[in-house]
Amino acid sequence: MPRGLARDHADKRAAIRRAAAGYFARAGYAKATMAGAARACGTSKALIYHYHASKEALLSDILEAHLAHLLGVVEAVPDGPAEARFRALVAAILAAYRDADAEHRLQIDALATLPDEMQRPLRAMQRRLVARMETALVGLRPDLAGSDRLKPAAMSVFAMLNWYFLWHRPGRDIAREAYADMVADLVLGGLPAVAA
Repeated sequence: MPRGLARDHADKRAAIRRAAAGYFARAGYAKATMAGAARACGTSKALIYHYHASKEALLSDILEAHLAHLLGVVEAVPDGPAEARFRALVAAILAAYRDADAEHRLQIDALATLPDEMQRPLRAMQRRLVARMETALVGLRPDLAGSDRLKPAAMSVFAMLNWYFLWHRPGRDIAREAYADMVADLVLGGLPAVAA
């Protein structure tokens, strides 16, 4: 009879994802090794391989968990007036990025290194995130629906949010919540000028 999963299986796997993400981001995914990941996790290489068959499988798991969390956050933003919904979406995304700098860096830098079959579901999750932003922008500017400007507008919002982790210094720069308001203000002020 096969042995069942340990009661703490999900917690151990999440802890491995978290520590390995930090290690991969610091070392650079291309240079990182599973032995290094095991050291960063404070565990054996054999245990890492118990949860993940390869370095690519570990990266895929890290990115899938990160993107699934982001999707859950954006899909939980309630409907309401278009401006309020847009502001809530921007704030929710930036809040979800808190304490996920390593995962976010890997999404940007390492996703493309995965084999196509591992990239496909992750890219599909990214497209769902972009579609949510596009829907919010169409709520503000219905005439952008179907326009070739819609996706670039959505990607521009993500660009402002995605790079916050690179330049922000806690306690020295604008707070996350204030920056979310600033991004929303920039978009709301500039979106009317975008040609459909």
